[in-house]
Amino acid sequence: MTIVNTIKTKMGDSLLLTLIYTIGHFMIAVACVYFITGAPLELATTDAIVEPVLNSIWLYTLHKIYFRKKLKRSGEND
Repeated sequence: MTIVNTIKTKMGDSLLLTLIYTIGHFMIAVACVYFITGAPLELATTDAIVEPVLNSIWLYTLHKIYFRKKLKRSGEND
């Protein structure tokens, strides 16, 4: 059984599509940074990995702040 079949069987189509999308996203980001800025391939790859991770942390933080404030407001209205 190949790794793709294992992932598909154990984790479902959604996770497989997410993994494929993520790999494609990294490849596109590397190519954009490399060709647009002329940065070395290593730097372009680092940017393609670090930037989405930082965006994920930022989104998580925003969600926490938003739901904390939303919960506080709903408690004041009771």
